[in-house]
Amino acid sequence: MRVGILGAGQLGQMLALAGYPLGQRFVFLDTTGNPSADIGQTLVDKNNARLEEFLSQVDVVSYEFEHLPVELVRQIEQQKPVYPSSRALQVCQNRGLEKALFTQLDIPTPEYHLVDSLESLQQAVTALTTKHQKPVVIKTVTEGYDGKGQAVLKDDASQAVAEAWQKIGGRELIVEAFIDFVREVSIIAVRSQAGEVRFYPIAENHHVDGILRYSFAPLPNLNAELQRQAETYIKALLNELDYVGILTLELFQQADGQLMANEMAPRVHNSGHWTQNGAATSQFENHLRAVAGLPLGSTAARLPTCMVNIIGKNGDVQQLLSIEGLHLHLYG
Repeated sequence: MRVGILGAGQLGQMLALAGYPLGQRFVFLDTTGNPSADIGQTLVDKNNARLEEFLSQVDVVSYEFEHLPVELVRQIEQQKPVYPSSRALQVCQNRGLEKALFTQLDIPTPEYHLVDSLESLQQAVTALTTKHQKPVVIKTVTEGYDGKGQAVLKDDASQAVAEAWQKIGGRELIVEAFIDFVREVSIIAVRSQAGEVRFYPIAENHHVDGILRYSFAPLPNLNAELQRQAETYIKALLNELDYVGILTLELFQQADGQLMANEMAPRVHNSGHWTQNGAATSQFENHLRAVAGLPLGSTAARLPTCMVNIIGKNGDVQQLLSIEGLHLHLYG
């Protein structure tokens, strides 16, 4: 099967590396002008001039990141199957739609307000800080990732609110009540074209400056009830969206053990990189199995795994590889 990938970065590269043993071939469509996958055929196209050329060479299309024009994906769906669908993409790239879906499906999520002016921002901050006696988190409704487009306010002081609006405002924002959590976790699941769903064990994630630095999987002291709770939430999302492929749901675990949804990603995810060596079937292979209509693979963990995300310099490769049980993945 010929698989087209929208995007040509590290996740696209990892997808291709997982798909080649399955006999799949890959064509990447890069819209940034700076592709980094360096594997397979890459078409650089910053103005959609090569879209038809791309589509003529593939049987099915997927994507490695969610910051894509929904209309582009809808256009592609008229000619080729796209997984996940444009509807899933639209929901996942808009925090307002995402939160509304959580609420619709009875998935707990922090209390929030949508605002589009300094006045409505001030009102929302005052309402939430007064009610919960805790800080609030302000986020852009679209395009925020890795901690970008966010601010934390400890109170409703007008000067601080005005500064936050100046910094990330001028657009629709979402204001959320701050959650006291004991750890950040995520669950990754895969759904086939026939509706079969498989779940990976919950992972514990640690972020620095909004960027994932390391994950532990399965979650230390993971119990069956917590896993069941997370599976119930993500399965509801998968079925509601008639989803095909890998979906990631990031959650807060509270002191009482309950989970509260933060956000989701319609793609393979860095908190699932541990599956490359720590699970029977990696998230990348299972995504491709789903997209290609193949049977899903086992999501069981092989053994407890820690994934460390290398940011910047790689360090001493020789020294790293001298560590027993370490697997190094450098993607440029």
